[in-house]
Amino acid sequence: MNLFVRVAELGSFAAAAQQLGVARSVVTRQIAALETHLGAKLMARSTRRLSLTSAGTAYLEKCRVILNLVEAAETGVAEERATPRGNIRVSLPLSYGLSRLGPLLLEFAQQHPEVSLDMDYTDRRVNLIEEGVDMSIRVTSRLEPGDVARRIGASHLVVVASPDYIARHGAPRHPAELAHHECLGYTMAGGSPGWSFVVDGELQRVAVRSRIQASNGDILSEAAALGMGVTCQPDFIVDDLIAAGRLTPLLTGYPMPALGVYVVLPGNRHVPLRVRVLMDFMAARLGADDAAFTDSP
Repeated sequence: MNLFVRVAELGSFAAAAQQLGVARSVVTRQIAALETHLGAKLMARSTRRLSLTSAGTAYLEKCRVILNLVEAAETGVAEERATPRGNIRVSLPLSYGLSRLGPLLLEFAQQHPEVSLDMDYTDRRVNLIEEGVDMSIRVTSRLEPGDVARRIGASHLVVVASPDYIARHGAPRHPAELAHHECLGYTMAGGSPGWSFVVDGELQRVAVRSRIQASNGDILSEAAALGMGVTCQPDFIVDDLIAAGRLTPLLTGYPMPALGVYVVLPGNRHVPLRVRVLMDFMAARLGADDAAFTDSP
C-alpha cells in the first residue's frame, strides 16, 4: 500500500524507485502483484504518463486512511522515545519561505538529524492530500473553509513608496487619495481588488488603479523602490528596503488587517510527532501569540 501511494503521488514508477532507493523492476513487480491480489487494475500505463483507474483512485483514498492509522499506532509507541524521525514534506510561500522560514527549517534539520525535509517553495494553494504534503505554510488574512490550521505567527501589511516618488507626487494623507496615485498591485487567484484600511474604526476597502501588477511582492517592492508607484506589501518583504531608506511607509495612521501565518494540515489525519515538533519549533521562533488549532467553517 505504501509503495502504491508513493507511485500514485509521484506519477512515476521510476521516480518512486529512485526515492525509495530500489530498482524500478522491484516497484513494477510489487504493483503488479498488488493488482493480481485485488483482481483489479489500479494504474493505466502509457509511454508518456501514468494515471489511476477509477478503482485505483478509490483504493488510493482508502490506503491513505489505513496507512495513517498504521503510522498513528507506530508513532504512539515510538513517541515513548521522544525522538522525532521520518520525512516531512512542507509547502512554503516563496517570499516568506525564503526570508523567514528557510533558515528556521535548516536549523530544525540540524537539531533533528533523524528527520528529513522536503521543501516545496510555491505561492499556489496546494492540495495537501492529493499531493502528499504533510503541512503547508500560508500567510493570509482569511483561511479557506474546512482548513485545519494552527496559527504560528503574524505579519503586517505596509503601504510604501520611494522618497523620489513622494517628492514628485506627494504622499497620500488618506486612503481615498490613493485613487490619484499609480499603485503597484499584487495579483492572486481568488483575491479581490483594492486595499483594506481601518478608517474611523471601520474596515473600508479602497479601489486602486494598477498599471503594473505581479503575483510576487518582491518585484513590486523593487518597482516601488525605483519610484514607479505605491505598493502594499507584507513587512517581511519591505522591512529591509525601509531600513535602507529606499522605501518610506505611508498612511501609518490607517492600519490594515493583520496577516496570520498558519500551518495548514491535511484534514482527518493523525499528526505525527515529527510534524508537531516542527510546528512547535516554528511557533516558538516566530513568536506566535495564538498556538491553538482552528477548523475553518
